[in-house]
Amino acid sequence: MALLETRKLNKHFGGLQVTADVNLALEPGELHCLIGPNGAGKSTLFRLILGEYAPSSGQVFYDGRDITALQPHDRIRRGISVKFQVPGIFGALSVSQNLEIALQHHLEGHSLRGEIRQQLDFLNLAAEAAQLAGNLSHGQKQWLEIGMATSLKPKLLLLDEPTAGMSPEETRATGEMVRTLRAEGMTVLVVEHDMDFVRQVASRVTVLHFGHIFAQGSIDDIMADDRVAEIYLGQGHGVRHG
Repeated sequence: MALLETRKLNKHFGGLQVTADVNLALEPGELHCLIGPNGAGKSTLFRLILGEYAPSSGQVFYDGRDITALQPHDRIRRGISVKFQVPGIFGALSVSQNLEIALQHHLEGHSLRGEIRQQLDFLNLAAEAAQLAGNLSHGQKQWLEIGMATSLKPKLLLLDEPTAGMSPEETRATGEMVRTLRAEGMTVLVVEHDMDFVRQVASRVTVLHFGHIFAQGSIDDIMADDRVAEIYLGQGHGVRHG
């Protein structure tokens, strides 16, 4: 049974159809990338899954239950977590304090401190533990928010362009983090433009175009699909990296 499934999911804003009959299913433990040109409907689909937008029609199922009518906080309580493109960290607090905020209602004492240490090591931020989060580099801020989003060990993690603005080295390190999360059993759905990152992490790729599912398959299938190249580049020479 799929952990996440959308069935004929539609969203209209006035006369504009942004998602059109989207049927998407993620198996438990899958690392799935959602790609497509700007305006394809990727972010809207993300917000429909999270519950920030109500669909015009269609349904969202999670862990075998219809969650279409649930509010975002109820979805998060059931094990869905999200990291948006712009980091939402607390810049005036230390890196450790940011992680403590994410964990404080669930752990205390030695367990809390131990989990913070583990997260700092995983995020390559142990040396920055006492530093103000606002002073971190852009990539480090992204990692910290990934840590805050994953600190409660969600079943499903939604990542919205996690490598935007990162250097190639930071992007590769982020890919390794995401692969580790998947190896630990987390199901991950990533919206991403960087095709090198997608190749590094994805088990399956869905291409959105004008709100429709345009193509779906392995990264090799997608990279070799001249139709996908057409919508990205207007010419059939494969999908551009970077």
